[in-house]
Amino acid sequence: MDLDQTIGILASIFTTVAVLPQIIKAIRTGKVQDVSPWMYIILCLGVALWVVYGILKHDWPIITCNAISLIFNGIMLYILISSRLNKNVSTSK
Repeated sequence: MDLDQTIGILASIFTTVAVLPQIIKAIRTGKVQDVSPWMYIILCLGVALWVVYGILKHDWPIITCNAISLIFNGIMLYILISSRLNKNVSTSK
């Protein structure tokens, strides 16, 4: 494996797992009120486009790391939206 591949693999690993600490913290504390859902919406759209790009280019590393990233960011977006919906339901009672 050459230096270019090593750098590419490390970059994809770091960018893919970058959201995991935020997901873990959100699950443990339940506090997400200061996290912007719009950032995750935009990020999910961008990552989804990377998946499409990878499919068009038949580039499995791009497809794989971005599909995993889309799942992780989608989980965080789900946590944010469900937290806000639950808060609105509890305050309307």
